[in-house]
Order: sequence, then structure tokens, then C-alpha cells
Amino acid sequence: MTNPGPPRTIVAIVEGHGEVAAAPVLIRRIAASQEFQSRLLVKVVRIGRYALPGPGVLESVLEQAARLGGADGRVLILVDAEANCPAEFGPMLLRRAQSARGDRRIRVVVAKNEYEAWFLAAAESLAGRAGLPVPIQPPEDPEAVRDAKGWLSSWMPRNHSYRPRVDQAALSAAFDMERAREVSPSFDKMYRAVVELLS
Repeated sequence: MTNPGPPRTIVAIVEGHGEVAAAPVLIRRIAASQEFQSRLLVKVVRIGRYALPGPGVLESVLEQAARLGGADGRVLILVDAEANCPAEFGPMLLRRAQSARGDRRIRVVVAKNEYEAWFLAAAESLAGRAGLPVPIQPPEDPEAVRDAKGWLSSWMPRNHSYRPRVDQAALSAAFDMERAREVSPSFDKMYRAVVELLS
């Protein structure tokens, strides 16, 4: 019997409660799409929204992630851009992260404007799920939608709204990743970042 070797560990640093469950689902889907055969462990550290850029906060969270990941653990920092410019916010976080833990493989992904914008990019593939109708028409520019959660809620039946803690992981398991990569540059970056961490 072949020894599969030690597991590969990715520690995801996220902001939202929904991402605590959703990020591991998405990371495992990307790994599976690459036929990553080794064992994969995904662990999550949540830091309150807006806290991460604060003085010393990122560095402290990275220390926690390093302990969780072990000697060869890799780190994925996944945040929403919201009002920040992704082209500035992401590199700033990466510089700080590499300065604090240059011994670790780290990638930073900034979703524009929200993680849920990735669902909007492949909205057709989510028709009939989580209360969404059949069919569903995606917005022309998903990454320009400032309130992706609200957009999803607007398509749901009356008295029902998008609930990140319940719906985010389920939709992460179902949306068409290839379509999202075509439409959403920030999701394409997410996909490539995970592949790089697995390699």
C-alpha cells in the first residue's frame, strides 16, 4: 500500500461567520478540480470584520494560523474589499503578512466587493437552490454590485432572505466555478491562489 504522505494543511483567515463554513467547502472543491490526491486539511481562523488591518492584528492572527497549520502549513487570507480598492488592499496585506511570517507560503485574496459576488458571476448555476428561482438572470457586471447579499435576497421569495451562516456554504458547493472564473477576476484569483498553495 502506498504511503499517501502527510496531509497538506491550508489555514484560511476569514472575516465573516459565513466564510467559516464556506471557505473550506470552496477550497476543497478547487483542490478536487485539480485532482489533488494528497490528504487536505482546511482549518479556519476568523477575525472580526474591519479588524484585520489594525496595528498588530494581522501579525497576531498569522501566528495563530502558523500554529494551526504546523511546519508546512500554508495560509490563505480571504477578505471582502467592501470600500477598499482590491489592487491596493490585497498587496498591503500580503506585504505585512510576508514581513511577519516570511517562512510560510501565504496568498491574499480580496473579493470584490463581497464573497457573494462570486455567486452572482455564476448565478444561472444556482437556480433552484437556497430559495432562488428558476431561471435566474445574473447582473451584467457582478463585481460592480455593492450589495451582493441583498441582490441574492431580492431574488428569493417574500419573507425569505439570504442567510450567510446557512446559505453561503451550500452555494459555495454548487456554483459553477468555471463560469465564475470567466466573469469574476477576483474569483479567478481565488482559484489560482488555492492551486498555488496546493502545489
